Amino acid sequence: MELTFYGQNCLGLTIGDINILVDPFISGNENAKDKINLKEIKADYILVTHAHQDHVLDVETVAKNTGAVIVSNAEIASYYEEKGFKVHPMNHGGSWQFDFGKVKYVQAWHSSTFPDGASGGLPGGFVIQTGEKNLYIAGDTALSMDMKLIPLFTKLDLAVLPIGDNFTMGPDEAVIASDFIECKRILGCHYDTFGYIEIDHAEAKKKFADKGKELILLDIGEKLSV
Repeated sequence: MELTFYGQNCLGLTIGDINILVDPFISGNENAKDKINLKEIKADYILVTHAHQDHVLDVETVAKNTGAVIVSNAEIASYYEEKGFKVHPMNHGGSWQFDFGKVKYVQAWHSSTFPDGASGGLPGGFVIQTGEKNLYIAGDTALSMDMKLIPLFTKLDLAVLPIGDNFTMGPDEAVIASDFIECKRILGCHYDTFGYIEIDHAEAKKKFADKGKELILLDIGEKLSV
């Protein structure tokens, strides 16, 4: 599994010959829009954690360009299905075996409303099990005891956790979350995109290192092997 960081919570995943895009927000991200060409992004699936603009802004553009299936909760899936897009609806606690692996939709503590005011249902995260590597994408979330459930059904190789504080967990809570999910390799997201969520990179990495864990902060466009 190869991961590409596109800024904020937007990730590209390549699993075998399948391409997955998570929470597309590029054209509105001042740190990413001049570095990433939306037309060049490949996607067979688009995973959406919740409906805020910084997670859905480019969903329709990418879906039109690629014909990707949009995977999210029932409300978000219905929103895009009514617009003519291909969707796969899920809800909390449910799993589905896709051609790239098994996906479980899990709890996230946040809010979720589309920019046009439509309901985005309840926010969530995704646990992806491929048979070789397992990945947890937390989405925007507070620290939650629900995270302790994840190790009951999978052993994680990498977790993508928000660390920008103010709207989500900060680094201190993310360290605790890594304990709850029993994962020592963490990719940070939801930081530095705008003033409210700017962080001290060295300080954040030290907080994880002091606990014997690794916090990975990628440059936009940088790739990571999971």
